[in-house]
Amino acid sequence: MNAGLMLFAIMIVLALLGFPLFLSAGIATAVAMHFAGFPLEALVQKAFVGINNLSLLAIPLFILAGSLMAKGITGRLINISNAILGHLKGSLASVTVLASALFGAISGSALATVAAIGGATIPAMEKEGYEKAYAGAVASCSSVLGPLVPPSVVLIIYANITETSVTKLFSATILPAVITTIAFVGYTLYYGYKHDLPSQEKGSLRKLFAALKGGIWALLMPVLVLGCIFAGVCTVMEAAAISVLYALFVDMVIYKCLTREETFLILKDSAIASAAIMMIVALSKSASYVVVTSQLPQKLMQFMVSRTDNKILVLLFVNVVLLVLGCIMEGNAILVMMVPVLLTLVNAYQIDLIQFGVMTALNIYVGGLTPPVGISLLMGVKMADEKIEYVIRESLPMFAICIVVLLMVAYLPALTLWLPSLLK
Repeated sequence: MNAGLMLFAIMIVLALLGFPLFLSAGIATAVAMHFAGFPLEALVQKAFVGINNLSLLAIPLFILAGSLMAKGITGRLINISNAILGHLKGSLASVTVLASALFGAISGSALATVAAIGGATIPAMEKEGYEKAYAGAVASCSSVLGPLVPPSVVLIIYANITETSVTKLFSATILPAVITTIAFVGYTLYYGYKHDLPSQEKGSLRKLFAALKGGIWALLMPVLVLGCIFAGVCTVMEAAAISVLYALFVDMVIYKCLTREETFLILKDSAIASAAIMMIVALSKSASYVVVTSQLPQKLMQFMVSRTDNKILVLLFVNVVLLVLGCIMEGNAILVMMVPVLLTLVNAYQIDLIQFGVMTALNIYVGGLTPPVGISLLMGVKMADEKIEYVIRESLPMFAICIVVLLMVAYLPALTLWLPSLLK
């Protein structure tokens, strides 16, 4: 049996049995190496090479910065969104979408977005008479905007695997993020008018300025960090370090919402989350070594070339595979397993690695909305205290929007390549 296929099979079985991802990847890689006759010391050597990259320091730093800022900004972001959209029917759902996009520019995490924003807006929606299933669906689907708006840990990991520019990947997600946000807001407003949902008190410039004044420090963080990155003032890692210092300053000096005990708790939780991701990044290099050495990518390419030379069908095949895997596997596992396999195919059909990175990441984000593993969906279901089948039904229109944006990313290269082309 091909060592790469063996690694896939073992990893999927272990993941479905509930093993932690880093254990699934490590065990699968070690077993595949043993049966294929690879030297087992290569597992450790390749793992070390996988994390011996200074740019990967951005991962724990962005995670820490997001956790620090989440402490004091959630309510302020909701107030800003409410000041802009609150006077419209069904506006609380639209506020959830806009606040999720703003929060995503700070946290970069889908799960953190649905927990922070949904945790505040779902009870408010239910109080105003929204159906629980719809409230949970809006919060779950809006979580896609968390990692879609840069920065994104998924894209940093992808950049490490493929040796592409993190800065260009971040800029490539901006237009898809804007389109998705506008489409989500449009749908929630349409739903609000169709079902005659309540609106908030009519806003005014005075209230908008008051909300902006209260949340301006939170809004400045992504402007500062991403502005420094795109202007070439600093590297992604340096920008991540700046974001941590900025978050500490805002929480402790401006908002004064962070105690010493809470700081230590955030540091501990961020360290645990970062360690888990870095283990996956390390083992992804070992798994890639097995997959590439077994010539599985070449065999996949030969299989595709023998059946079609149509780039449109190849892109469709790649998206279907990633979407199906998103139903049963966690996002980082898909990165570890599929990116090394698909790279040969992507290069053979001259698909840009920046475009492919955004396409892969978007598939992973959408995977968070698909059962049985869709963690963002499950979080929304739990917070809404509703049956999952009802929340899924209400999620379908927004899920369809995600699929349309995904197809746009796949078949309109300019959507992801135009902004990166403007960077030096």
